[in-house]
Amino acid sequence: LNSFISVLFLFFFFPLLLLLLFPVTPFSSFFEIELTMESKDHEVRERQVVETRARKISHNVRCTECGSQSIEDSQADIAILLRKLIRDEIQSGKSDKEIYKKLEDDFGETVLYTPKFDMQTAALWLSPLLVAGAAGGVWAYKRHRQKTNVHIMALNLIRGVTLTPKEKETMLDILMPPPPKGATHSSWWTRLRGQ
Repeated sequence: LNSFISVLFLFFFFPLLLLLLFPVTPFSSFFEIELTMESKDHEVRERQVVETRARKISHNVRCTECGSQSIEDSQADIAILLRKLIRDEIQSGKSDKEIYKKLEDDFGETVLYTPKFDMQTAALWLSPLLVAGAAGGVWAYKRHRQKTNVHIMALNLIRGVTLTPKEKETMLDILMPPPPKGATHSSWWTRLRGQ
């Protein structure tokens, strides 16, 4: 019976006595540790989001000192300050558009790698289309002129006007298919070309 009472006291009453004397301490420290871990995880996630947004913005902002590098890639003093400014603006709750607008207002439109489309930058944005259109126009004109020359030469042949050697060569280059690669010219081809 004595051993039963000592076992009962040791495993039942002693823990109850400890809980009565220190009612919240073991559980509160457990919950404090869990809450601390959750808040640290939240802080880490928040820092990662801020860092990701800051890097994305920094890649689209030109270093005012270097000119050819983004502030993310540059080690110039102004680039370091701009990266810090961007992180501070993100932490204060500003959106990406607001940050770009602030940078543009402070440093001018050239600080951004992608300028906005307006009347001043229309030539910049439309220049690839203009160049492609001009090249297409030149190609079409040359193609049309070449066909026109062949038609005029063909009409001259029908009328009995003799062709100049340059006109003959042009006519043969256009009308005769080139030989397959690696094949030698046949004798009639060289005689026809006058070589």
